[in-house]
Amino acid sequence: MKNTLTVVCCLCLCSISVLAQKKPAKEPAMSDQNFINFAAQTDMVEANLGQLAQTAAGSQQVKDYAQMLVTDHTSDFNQLSGVARQAGLSVPSAIDAKHNKTIGSFDKLQGDAFDRRYIEDMIAGHTKGIAIYRKEAAEAQTPALKSYAEHALPVLEKHLSAAKKLGMARI
Repeated sequence: MKNTLTVVCCLCLCSISVLAQKKPAKEPAMSDQNFINFAAQTDMVEANLGQLAQTAAGSQQVKDYAQMLVTDHTSDFNQLSGVARQAGLSVPSAIDAKHNKTIGSFDKLQGDAFDRRYIEDMIAGHTKGIAIYRKEAAEAQTPALKSYAEHALPVLEKHLSAAKKLGMARI
């Protein structure tokens, strides 16, 4: 019995050291082309939703926020296009089906219902986008894309902060 207990304890100790050595799998880096696709789709969707907000939003603050997004994401799309050209990568010129469906889900919303959904989506989208841009700024294969992502981050953080303030004002 004593020998069995000793063997079990040894096996447990050996298992712990093996488990401790195992590192969690790191999510693979996004390719530069995939990042460009993501960033371009984001810019186009944000600009389109911002334009839709000009007629569908109920609050002037939401309309002002949306106009800021139209301006900033249109400018960003132009910067992204230049960087992509330099890197020999392509930029999508149209919104894909998945993102068109997202935009379409806003079509029937008006006033407060639009405002609530828009702000929720802007908080979630910018939170996700910031994480992806940070990863690209750290791991991009192309130096120009790394620099682009670094310079875009403060604008995205400004958008997230403003969306959160609008969300808090609505509570």
